[in-house]
Amino acid sequence: MRKAVYSFIIVSMLGVSGCTLPQMIKLAKQQNLQVAPNPLEVHKDTVAYEMSATLPVKMLKKGTTYTLNSFYKYGDKELALPGIVFKGDDFANAATEQPKMSKTFSFPYSPEYRTGTVQVEGVAAKGTSSKVTPRMDVATGVITTSKLVKNSYYAAYADHGYNNKEEIIPVIIPDFIFEQSKSVLRKSETTSAKGKQLDAFIASKNVTRTVTITGTHSPEGRERINSKLSEERAKAIEKYYRAQMKKYDYKGMADSIKFILKPVVDDWNAFKAALAAYEGISSDEKSAYLNIINGGGDFPSQQKQLEKLKTYKKVFKDLYPSLRTAKTEILTIKQKKTDAEISVLAKQIAQGGSLDALSFEELMYGATLTPSLDEKIAIYTAATKKGTYWNAHNNLGAAYLQQAIQNPANATDLVQKASAQIELAARIRETPEVNANMATVALMNKNPYKAANYANKALNGASNDVARGVNGVKGAAEIYTAKYDAAVRSTSSSLTTDVNLFNKGLAQLLTKDYASAENSFNEAIKNNANMAAAYYGAAIAAARSGNADKVVSNLTNAVRIDASLKEMALTDLEFSKFNTSEAFRNALK
Repeated sequence: MRKAVYSFIIVSMLGVSGCTLPQMIKLAKQQNLQVAPNPLEVHKDTVAYEMSATLPVKMLKKGTTYTLNSFYKYGDKELALPGIVFKGDDFANAATEQPKMSKTFSFPYSPEYRTGTVQVEGVAAKGTSSKVTPRMDVATGVITTSKLVKNSYYAAYADHGYNNKEEIIPVIIPDFIFEQSKSVLRKSETTSAKGKQLDAFIASKNVTRTVTITGTHSPEGRERINSKLSEERAKAIEKYYRAQMKKYDYKGMADSIKFILKPVVDDWNAFKAALAAYEGISSDEKSAYLNIINGGGDFPSQQKQLEKLKTYKKVFKDLYPSLRTAKTEILTIKQKKTDAEISVLAKQIAQGGSLDALSFEELMYGATLTPSLDEKIAIYTAATKKGTYWNAHNNLGAAYLQQAIQNPANATDLVQKASAQIELAARIRETPEVNANMATVALMNKNPYKAANYANKALNGASNDVARGVNGVKGAAEIYTAKYDAAVRSTSSSLTTDVNLFNKGLAQLLTKDYASAENSFNEAIKNNANMAAAYYGAAIAAARSGNADKVVSNLTNAVRIDASLKEMALTDLEFSKFNTSEAFRNALK
């Protein structure tokens, strides 16, 4: 009897289960499944999406579960994706309210996932029994527009430290001293150390712009008898200078030298300076002189008052002779090697010549005088042997980077060489140029996070040129890492290359600023009329704006330049609303 009861209970349970699951599968036809975004999109290297599910009322029963298993079907393969599980016990009001659930999922992107379909199947279960719904498509493919980003590289050269411009330097000859009330330049002055210094300068025939001679007089009354004494003393030095130029056969060179005579008359400044340094009288006695000088009145009357001071004879004897002078200041051109000389010597040093033939700064400058990267590398290599200079290692690394940019086939080896030199530079000194090059190395090594980090460091204290160069690297790295707003800012402050303009347009496109994106793509096209990617980007901007004519015209230009874009456009979900039109198909023939 007891066995019969148990058998009845088991049969009854199976009957209930058998009735419930088909009913759930039947009601599942009314479920509402949404995936956003649809189509899916890849950002960074990840496809992230939200799946929302709403079940009909009375579908979930106590003790049942309903699982939405999802898959990404691509070609003849599929990728299992996370699912959503509804438990009947968690939805007490399922008989009167629709059970709802939303979850965010992601999966790593692979290029083979570009064309595919997100499929979902429902599994109704109670205990060990289950039934499965047919699979249904809920999202189509992956939009890969963010993957259009172009690598932007920048090689930052540090300043060579050499001034290749004309430099005017002053040569000061110590004062020539004249006798009281006289303007004759004595032989004892011309044969003195200062006279010999002036003679040696003139004999060397330095390229000279101006000779400024300042003549002065002491303030005593006898000096005032000749009001032109200061000027005559200056003229005496000019006469001597011109005689020496004639002696050393200056010829036409003398005509290019301008003599400027500055006679100083009725001026107390030189006397006050000498008095301040004078230790022959006390501070109070000095004050007596200054009180008269600063008290006003004309120059002769002030001098007469000074003569009444008890210390005047001592001051007259010790200070006044030093005020009867002519000072000579010569502005001459600094002697330098010509660019041609530096270039030849730099190349000779690079080939094993003496390092002493050029200074470090001249050698670094010599590297800038050749367009050949091989020669630059040889010269910068020689410069690294002149001492511990960060800029030599940095510039050698930058030259290797330039070679890597120009020779992608050999980039791996060249980037390694560049990295080694730039790291040496960083150990000596971490500068904006060094960090900018480290950013480029990181991007070349496919590490956009590291590239952005170095780029940010480089911007701290960078010159305008370095900042604009590294902002291009930073903008590309930010697109890779899905920081699109930041990428717009970076590329807007970068060098206006076709690549940077394209990346700016792409970042604007990804921030849904389609009008600005179209303008940036057009600027890239103006910069490089053969940039197929810029036309393709403009076609996407037009597609998102709903402009079918511009989609067709831009794609026509894109595939004209790069035929490989035909197949890409035909399967690109950016154009799903247009790819059935005859004009679109004709553009891609």
